Amino acid sequence: MKKLKRSARLVEMTQYLLIRPHTLIPLTTFADRYNSAKSSISEDLAIIKEVFEEEGLGELQTLAGAAGGVQYIPKVTAAGALQFIHQLCRQLEQPERILPGGYLYMSDILGQPMILNEIGKLFASVFAKRDIDIVMTVETKGIPLAYATATYLNLPVVIVRRDSKVTEGSVVSINYVSGSNKRIQTMSLARRALKEESRVLIIDDFMRVGGTIQGMMDLLQEFKATVEGVGVFVESGEVEEHLVEDYISLAKLSVVDPKSRQIKVVPGTYFKESEIRGE
Repeated sequence: MKKLKRSARLVEMTQYLLIRPHTLIPLTTFADRYNSAKSSISEDLAIIKEVFEEEGLGELQTLAGAAGGVQYIPKVTAAGALQFIHQLCRQLEQPERILPGGYLYMSDILGQPMILNEIGKLFASVFAKRDIDIVMTVETKGIPLAYATATYLNLPVVIVRRDSKVTEGSVVSINYVSGSNKRIQTMSLARRALKEESRVLIIDDFMRVGGTIQGMMDLLQEFKATVEGVGVFVESGEVEEHLVEDYISLAKLSVVDPKSRQIKVVPGTYFKESEIRGE
């Protein structure tokens, strides 16, 4: 790459880091890329690090030594997260979202890339320090959320299917009890999709009782995998007890009254976790 002015180099380096989260990049990579001395690269990274921290864009961590380098860790400030989730709650409270059976229509929100991007960054921020190998979800609405989260964690995604596909080869299937209607349902996962003893982050769009998430946990036992975290976009507050205890939700559906068309949505458990992390 041709030698750039410092201002141009700072812009290009920032973009390089932003699209490679949780990736250790040796200083020699930047030195060779911009035909610059390591001392100049270190000064540039110090500027980028300062801006990231001041603007709440994340952390730039530097590892010293021959095997060291720099890596970008996406983070969201508590104030920024609260503002975004309050905006989501207002959108979710629109009366026309109520569906028969007291369900909530969310597909339009989950179809907006900018919103998905922010949701993914929120989950990646809260789970950043956990040792995770892969992000898991169940088809279909949780898929974009899982990919958005995995993008910021720089991890692969595995999708649990309701029905096995011949194109996936040998599968592991289990029966589970749906928390909402108590029906026996089936979910499956291709044997090649997940290595044994993997550390998994489960992401889902909605949790009423938690039967589907508990089903994924049971399925993971067949792979000798461990659940390192559970992230839920919206949880229901209408149930007294969830089947899943350890989870992080962004929003909580506290009231849904089809007769009065009233919906009340409040911030979820994300902020309790933020307090634990001292943010």
